[in-house]
Amino acid sequence: MSAEVQLVPARHLESTLLKATATAEQIDALCDEAVALSMLGVCIMPGWVRRAARRLAGSGVMVVAVAGFPLGSTTTSTKVVEAAGAIDLGAAEVDMVLNVGALLSGDHRLVEADVAAVAVACHTRGARLKVILEMGYLSEEEKQAACRLAVSAGADFVKTSTGFGAGGATIEDVSLLRRLAPAGVGVKAAGGIRDLESATAMLRAGADRIGTSAGGSIAQAAARLGG
Repeated sequence: MSAEVQLVPARHLESTLLKATATAEQIDALCDEAVALSMLGVCIMPGWVRRAARRLAGSGVMVVAVAGFPLGSTTTSTKVVEAAGAIDLGAAEVDMVLNVGALLSGDHRLVEADVAAVAVACHTRGARLKVILEMGYLSEEEKQAACRLAVSAGADFVKTSTGFGAGGATIEDVSLLRRLAPAGVGVKAAGGIRDLESATAMLRAGADRIGTSAGGSIAQAAARLGG
């Protein structure tokens, strides 16, 4: 197996479907593909968690739900209810969107408290929390502050972007997060990663997870290169 494939095993991939137009049949297909290709998980809207969890039961593929998605500006209590509800329905991880507007306003106390409340909701239920920093909107200083606040508030992962905002994952942002986050905190690259080359580059830069709507084609390409 080549070094390139070793960097992009399917178990790094979260196959993602977060479109408003996603149908039950598409969610089923997403789950079935993830199982067939031994991917790590599927990342979906909370309303589909129960269906996906039932379909994936016993497969080893986890369900990841989003909260406060995609803008991050819902109230903390709303995010907590959304995260807790998704976990109770079968999600193993929650990807919440940081309150970007609060960060840009300099309200670090609100940002940290927002993350901390969702972290408690996740951890008391045995689930992990990823915090989406939406780095395309942030200056270098704001990126550093966002990462620091998320980690101090209990994030298990920091994540580059939603894929719905300004820009997606970049090598520079992934490298920055890996430098800033302590060893016990993972880095998830998401937003615009559509091929094996891009996924490999993100993992080389320090990502532990890849979130992508092209998970199937990336996993298949890696498998082909592996012989």
